Amino acid sequence: MRIGSHQLKNNLIVAPMAGVTDRPFRQLCKKMGAGMAVSEMVSSNSLLWGSQKTLRRANHQGEVEPISVQIAGADPKMLAQAAKYNVDQGAQIIDINMGCPAKKICNVMAGSALLQDEHLVGNILNVVVSAVNVPVTLKIRTGWDRQNRNALRVARIAENAGIQALAVHGRTRACGFSGSAEYDTIAAVKAQVKIPVIANGDITTPEKVREVLDYTKADAVMIGRAAQGRPWIFRDIGHYLETGRHLPPPEVEEIRRVLSAHLYDLYHFYGEYSGVRIARKHISWYTKGLAGSAAFRHAMNQLENSADQLAAVNRFFDQLAGYSQRLIYQEQEELAA
Repeated sequence: MRIGSHQLKNNLIVAPMAGVTDRPFRQLCKKMGAGMAVSEMVSSNSLLWGSQKTLRRANHQGEVEPISVQIAGADPKMLAQAAKYNVDQGAQIIDINMGCPAKKICNVMAGSALLQDEHLVGNILNVVVSAVNVPVTLKIRTGWDRQNRNALRVARIAENAGIQALAVHGRTRACGFSGSAEYDTIAAVKAQVKIPVIANGDITTPEKVREVLDYTKADAVMIGRAAQGRPWIFRDIGHYLETGRHLPPPEVEEIRRVLSAHLYDLYHFYGEYSGVRIARKHISWYTKGLAGSAAFRHAMNQLENSADQLAAVNRFFDQLAGYSQRLIYQEQEELAA
């Protein structure tokens, strides 16, 4: 899988997720087998670039290359400025968000709302591609709603504008994350454009990756929610694609080690106060499906400092060690819900 001059080590990509794909999470997923991880979206509004949130999102210190940063907005010139700003901060690939279904994004005509205006789509892509000397990629949905699926037309616009890779989530904006993703549209897009196409949506298991790649002929897959609390999913998928066999589930002690290292990275990156609060959702994701986790999560969410949080995590895993050396998670689909 190649994006511009960047040769990825594989075709497994971490989807951009607001509040999730920060530097610690991206680094962890890359360490555990992802070929690339796309950042949380950075606003195109220059008034926000000095905020702590944006400064953190533009922090790529020590990050494994290639560094892909997603930008969001609706004004072509502002998006071009945002692209330049992020390249100056170390971005090696700029990704444009035309897939986010969140109301607060669509209400300002950004994200997937842009799919309603193909002329504006083309204008944005042309301006941003011309503004930077790094590859520009695009993430879209299949359309605004089921009556207005226009991914094929948008894909042609993107290719003509010089977009280097296109990620397609197999739902419309109106679908949000409900129902099941469909892959017919992704297959149709792949059949008509020459740029790399990345399939996204409901990809939760190694078998599903193989099925989606075979069906759509996509060049890569993009995995989001299924990696929350399970960054080793990339290692598992890579092994399955190479051998046709599954790796055993992670042992209790490995889960503890991965989670603990992730927590320390969060505390260091965000500081004590924010780090503890951001860590709560990650702890919940890591422990979901494990014996006794519901009561543990409830108690853990009341803790206010990192020392207590780490101690609670260690007590929980000490208890798990008494069950067995290896724990079996609930069904993959339930975990990804």
